[in-house]
Amino acid sequence: MITVHHLEMSRSQRILWLLEELGVPYDIRLYRRDPASRLAPVKLKRIHPLGKSPVVTDGDTVVAESGAIIEYLAERFGAQAPAELAHLEPARGTAAHRQCRFWMHYAEGSLMNWLVMKLVFDSIPRQPMPFLVRPVARALCAKVQQKLITPNVQTALAFMEAHLAQHPWFAGEHLTMADFQMSFAVEAALARGGNEAAWPHLAAYRQRLQARPAYQRALQKGGPVLMSS
Repeated sequence: MITVHHLEMSRSQRILWLLEELGVPYDIRLYRRDPASRLAPVKLKRIHPLGKSPVVTDGDTVVAESGAIIEYLAERFGAQAPAELAHLEPARGTAAHRQCRFWMHYAEGSLMNWLVMKLVFDSIPRQPMPFLVRPVARALCAKVQQKLITPNVQTALAFMEAHLAQHPWFAGEHLTMADFQMSFAVEAALARGGNEAAWPHLAAYRQRLQARPAYQRALQKGGPVLMSS
């Protein structure tokens, strides 16, 4: 049986959602974040040397990294998936396949880099530090946000908004692997990108995800998607 090594409030939520959509039985092994550092516990390294989540085990097989896990589950269980997931992995050579591949890489290769940087630079001024250092840290973080992080986050939001204005799902007309990979990034982007009203198609996409019974079951089992900033 599949076991999902699930770190609370993390990217592994999208793996739970995919398994719920596939109707595949699985176990959850829940890991709590360190209350001080908010990082994954060291014991995750017993499962995989990187000590990160998500990781799934399937018998003797250990698979890490969200994209690799999604592809593994699609290959392993896609043939028995419900009809709505018939296009989980679009046919190779099609426009949908090219879009799916792009968004699978874009989620972690480009978008999440900026969102993680934003989370880090938002949090630095709130960390314990000498009183005289605090205004310097605050000013430096504000400058980095203004000149580097915010423009790139806004560009990403506008890019996704324009795409979803023309397509109901990231690869086109059907739910695919790309939507599972992008789900966490969309949640994070809307949470950290300012005024949600500026991105109505992106917000509507998130609502479509959250309305799915399988998505709701994953939340019930795995808990909230995002850490509070």
